[in-house]
Amino acid sequence: MNILITGASGGICKAAAERFLALGHTVHGIDILPAAVSHPDYEHHIADIRDADALPKIKDVEILFNNAGEQNGGDDIGNNLVGAINVTEKYIKDNPALRSVLFNASASAISGQEFPEYAAAKAGLLGYMKNVAIRIAPRGATCNAICLGGVHTPLNDPVTTDPELWKKIMDVTPLKKWMSADEVADWVVFLTLTNKSMSGQSLLIDNGEYDLKSTFVWPDDPDAESLTT
Repeated sequence: MNILITGASGGICKAAAERFLALGHTVHGIDILPAAVSHPDYEHHIADIRDADALPKIKDVEILFNNAGEQNGGDDIGNNLVGAINVTEKYIKDNPALRSVLFNASASAISGQEFPEYAAAKAGLLGYMKNVAIRIAPRGATCNAICLGGVHTPLNDPVTTDPELWKKIMDVTPLKKWMSADEVADWVVFLTLTNKSMSGQSLLIDNGEYDLKSTFVWPDDPDAESLTT
């Protein structure tokens, strides 16, 4: 299959790309950073997803995994919501090959916690995901979102490498763990390749952190207020 992943230089998408490649698929990656994957069946495209005109021409995208984004980076709405809309509209248009679209939302989309623009952007993705699911269903294509809690990636180093903050997180995480990027890749493959009947759904995958005990732990930041309960 021909698979497109955005944010392909990050931890989650690198893991997903490598998993799809190991399964024998062709993978295209879009990121503003250089490639993090090296494989004969991987092609990297450097582009800013906020600029719809800058997106590369890629024919017959069968699976689209929208992962690119930022967390409290100055343009969370542009990167996490507008960019995902730009990418999705371009590659689902007039594309009979399309089989599945998956969005990487966040547990914040459901809980409303973390940073204001980040939570708003991720919540917006869930509404847009349902809109896409309705429009592509007549083609037999699915569209869903994963709402992840903590994942071990460099983005979360501010808390995972701080013993005090990490203890606070584990104190309120029922399963006493975070996901690895490889575990996220398991979900991505299942929802896009194996799943053929679930569409328009958002899955909260968070080790019970947000749903069973709602809290958010982050270093003190004068520019970003943490919301905790």
